[in-house]
Amino acid sequence: MSYTVQRIPSTLVRLLAPRGRLLVHVTTASPSWPGLAVVERTAQGTVRGALRAVEFAHRAGHGVDRIWLTEELRHRIATEPGTRRFASARDMPSVGDRGFWLAADHLLSGLVRDFGAEHLAIGAPGCGSWLRTVPVGPGWEVAADGPRDIWAELQGLADRWREAGSPHCYRLDITEDGCQRVSSPCGALAWQLPVPRPVAEGVIS
Repeated sequence: MSYTVQRIPSTLVRLLAPRGRLLVHVTTASPSWPGLAVVERTAQGTVRGALRAVEFAHRAGHGVDRIWLTEELRHRIATEPGTRRFASARDMPSVGDRGFWLAADHLLSGLVRDFGAEHLAIGAPGCGSWLRTVPVGPGWEVAADGPRDIWAELQGLADRWREAGSPHCYRLDITEDGCQRVSSPCGALAWQLPVPRPVAEGVIS
């Protein structure tokens, strides 16, 4: 059975033979925006990789703590007026812009999208913040609540993502000391995959 992990298991990378390829689903604690890591070892022994945004992934693996939208938070997002209500003409990446949402998963941690909602709806279970949008004309009607300004966070990252060329696929560099760095092709948008936790004997890391 295959599982989603938060970083590429170093043991599996070491086991790659020349011209070998490893496919691993990668995610954060949020189940919303997974990626597929493709790691290859060239005939010369060099390891290279890519992280691609995908729609679905396997279930979470060992040591991955998931966050979810509770029914209570879903209800609040759907029905409450919110303490911040405004109209915005700013463009927002679509559901199909998975490269943006993959970056959001890693750079705007703690967010979970409600894919059951008709329009964009996101909650932050850790602090109870939420965002609800409805398209109106060329823009959006936005309602939000909680200490996080999710709309501003998304817009700030959207600007960075577009400046980086709106990538769908990211470069994945794995160094000999275990560092795993994800970056856009131009290098303008980047993040590190988390360092491994200590694991029990017999568990692949």
